[in-house]
Amino acid sequence: MKPSFERLAERRARALHGGGEERTGAQHRRGKLTARERIEVLTDEGSFEEFGMFVEHRATDFGMDQRRVPGDGVVTGWGTVNGRAVFVFAKDFTVFGGSLSETHAQKIASLQDMALKNRAPLIGLFDSGGARIQEGVAALAGYGEVFQRNVLASGVIPQISLIMGPCAGGDVYSPALTDFIFMVKDTSYMFVTGPDVVRAVTNETVSAEDLGGALVHTIKSSVADGAYDNDVEALLQMRRLIDFLPSSNTSEIPEWPSFDDPGRSEASLDSLAPDDPAKPYDIKELIAKTVDEGDFFEIQEAHARNIVTGFGRLGGRTAGFVANQPMVLAGTLDSAASRKAARFVRFCDCFNIPIVTFVDVPGFLPGTEQEYGGLIKHGAKLLYAYGEATVPKVTIITRKAFGGAYDVMASKHLRGDVNFAWPGAGIAVMGAKGAVEIIFRSDMGDTDKIAARTREYEERFLSPYVAAERFYIDDIIMPHETRKRVARALAMLRGKTLQNPWKKHGNIPL
Repeated sequence: MKPSFERLAERRARALHGGGEERTGAQHRRGKLTARERIEVLTDEGSFEEFGMFVEHRATDFGMDQRRVPGDGVVTGWGTVNGRAVFVFAKDFTVFGGSLSETHAQKIASLQDMALKNRAPLIGLFDSGGARIQEGVAALAGYGEVFQRNVLASGVIPQISLIMGPCAGGDVYSPALTDFIFMVKDTSYMFVTGPDVVRAVTNETVSAEDLGGALVHTIKSSVADGAYDNDVEALLQMRRLIDFLPSSNTSEIPEWPSFDDPGRSEASLDSLAPDDPAKPYDIKELIAKTVDEGDFFEIQEAHARNIVTGFGRLGGRTAGFVANQPMVLAGTLDSAASRKAARFVRFCDCFNIPIVTFVDVPGFLPGTEQEYGGLIKHGAKLLYAYGEATVPKVTIITRKAFGGAYDVMASKHLRGDVNFAWPGAGIAVMGAKGAVEIIFRSDMGDTDKIAARTREYEERFLSPYVAAERFYIDDIIMPHETRKRVARALAMLRGKTLQNPWKKHGNIPL
């Protein structure tokens, strides 16, 4: 073998060795895969090609000139997921704790540029202690370069972050700028300042898990969109998510073979919504029986559970689903639910994914906590998102749509394309009891009169026919034909074109 060939093999073996056997073993003992092992699980077998394998840092301070490892703590490259190109970087915790240096950042920034030029999704696998302190401002500058590219790529290509270990300090802001963040339970955490700093500054004692673990960020903060039990499950779910997403904002949405008849009827849906408007039912059952083969990828399942968001397919093509959940807070809209749904709607609109909305909403959640917490502005986020969206929008009112929440939930007045209602739906300013108490306040002492007034209000207003008479509802459909009608509506809307007035950008009520 030629000496040059031998040298290449030697250098490549050294690079693939990462931080060495001892640190690799420590990674495995923590229940975590190494950076390259993770990439192997994420991408199609044999498809990954690495860039920058031989890159080394240039720092000399604090003895760093004696510590050089090829790759400098991050693996970057491209591969395929079910045949579609993706760009991937994975921070290598076995090399300098995955910390970000100037050259480490250059590798990521170069990959971001390549992903943007080639209009393909970018997936980041994070397992890092933060900035490399020995490099000082050079590391901070590296973060800034990465952040700027996250912003420029937003809405152009899907950006997905998977937190698979520590993610602290400046490292948290790149994931925060991406479209989706997922975590691994018990082995990953995110925070701006760690437990030691928190204790020093605030005198508060807290563990890394309680400060920024997966449960914290999926339930309380809503920073993360989901969490999985281990590395392998998380990576396989990312493969599944990629299958739902287009490669860019100019690409067609994916279309996969489906053996589920778009015209399938679901007789059980006729009895899904109880006649008693106070009784709950699970809106996820409706979603599962509407999408192809019951395959639904939920986003932020554990946060703001009074609204459900996620991806499914109809006729093999991706659609985004937003649905009030009567099982939680009676499906009311509160601040958290409004923010959650608004962000999802805007993602779908960025990438030309049609939106299907199932409506069963009694209104916005009342109370001082909500008002003091800015419910007006948070509710307006969802209103803005639906009103701004130009993608196909199909809406089905299953039981009730009261007050301003009726308008907000993809109504015809927010340019809903096709709006259906089930026969038992009620569309009004409010429920009968509250309305009668206001309109007929003088009759409140007469039980019979109030009962008669309540029946009158229900018959006149709590039905879908008033809205249908005014063409706010396109058709009243039987529940069992929901899948068929939604699928046909989306097929009809495939050629939809709609443009908003030119602007640099709107000013969403953040």
